[in-house]
Amino acid sequence: MTVDTGKRITTRVTAHVQGKLQAAADLVGATLNQFVVQAALEKAEKVIESESTISLTRRESLRLLEMIENPPPRNAKFLQAQARYEKVKNDASSTSQ
Repeated sequence: MTVDTGKRITTRVTAHVQGKLQAAADLVGATLNQFVVQAALEKAEKVIESESTISLTRRESLRLLEMIENPPPRNAKFLQAQARYEKVKNDASSTSQ
């Protein structure tokens, strides 16, 4: 039975950075690799969460709900854009068949 240990990430750091990372790893009882991977994973999760969430004020959320329930009338530019979209979509589906 083989064990998949995953992919490898390699980076170069200064002695100062390595020393600081090693000191932090020692304080939490982890190897340097474990510490770096855990820290990078925590940061990645924060970035993904912050980039995946939209925060609205109460006023903004009420305005959004109003726009969803009562959308403004479609103007000429919207109708032209919709027609272009439909044409591109139809052209793409006819060439893929």
